Amino acid sequence: MGEGSEPAGGEKYRGLIAGAQRETRIKVAVAHPCDEVSLRGAIEAHKLGLIEPILVAPLARVRNAADAAHLEISGFELVESAHSHESAAKAVGLVTAGRVEALMKGSIHTDELMGAVVAREGGIRTERRISHCFIMDVPGHPEPLIITDAAVNIAPDLDAKVDIIQNAIDLAHAMGVREVRVAILSAMETVTAKVPSTIEAAALCKMAERGQITGALLDGPLALDNAISPEAAAIKKIVSPVAGRANVLVVPDLEAGNMLAKSLSFLAGADAAGIVLGARVPIILTSRADSLLSRLASCAVAVMVAAARRKAAGSPLQ
Repeated sequence: MGEGSEPAGGEKYRGLIAGAQRETRIKVAVAHPCDEVSLRGAIEAHKLGLIEPILVAPLARVRNAADAAHLEISGFELVESAHSHESAAKAVGLVTAGRVEALMKGSIHTDELMGAVVAREGGIRTERRISHCFIMDVPGHPEPLIITDAAVNIAPDLDAKVDIIQNAIDLAHAMGVREVRVAILSAMETVTAKVPSTIEAAALCKMAERGQITGALLDGPLALDNAISPEAAAIKKIVSPVAGRANVLVVPDLEAGNMLAKSLSFLAGADAAGIVLGARVPIILTSRADSLLSRLASCAVAVMVAAARRKAAGSPLQ
């Protein structure tokens, strides 16, 4: 695969990486890659032909980290910063200068990076709500599952969920998903005033019917089993093109999404790639616990999103 060796495991992720390798390599500002994990992810993504990293960090720290891990970074552009806060600000500045098509989180806290992204002065927000998507590679499941939002929006209201869903739909299309099937999750499949998320789910489905959400089939409320298991949907007599076949799962709030994603990771052996959408460029958001394959898949997804935006805009950079 490309210039590097093929990562082991994760058939669905290997497919994403192969798809991204057919696109143009993108320039990525890596914010504060001052440890082995974040450096190795950027270097391996470069070897696979996915990204051209620009490392934004205190130069002594990043070089010491590379030397300690026996990693070669001499071929990469380095941008000096004094500390992690400035790393985030300068990485975002590379976006506003039109030099990069994506951001990548290094050994920096998510809040610090996202603070620079949403800053009133020099930030890169758009009219679209910023949201996070996990792209889950679940063993035994036929296709990747997109889960949103499990990392950014704590308790999104109805209007925020419209953007959260649209971001996920656009992501799925960028990944090459032919039919995007969105399940609005709750604890049950019936609408009841006692469970507010069921009412929101019904409203979101009606909004899709009226063209306020586009590009996908929506159904909800659906319990998780009815969303991903055809047998469970049949037992409940739920007939829809989404029930039992969903490839996008929209959770009621961050707590539910975080528990769902981590349950799949730690109990079902799933890998979780992560990306933030809704800003001027995709943001590769990974955890210290993520495998190298997950980090590469996150980069691959960012390449696909950047390529889709480039094609839509008809220009090399957004």
